[in-house]
Amino acid sequence: MATKQKMLKVTWVKSAIGYNKKQALIVEALGFKKLGQTRILPDNDSIRGSLHHIAHLVKVEEVK
Repeated sequence: MATKQKMLKVTWVKSAIGYNKKQALIVEALGFKKLGQTRILPDNDSIRGSLHHIAHLVKVEEVK
């Protein structure tokens, strides 16, 4: 039986204006277009690393 990949529900809750330009680029790279948008992303090391850099701008929940 195949194991289901864990997913993260990430919501962009705070604007990146006034923060390091790199953080705005990370928000864009994760696929966010508008403030308040929610994305379902795979739970892997590269996504977790990106979220670590912008933890103050997003809300992260694990999806079961």
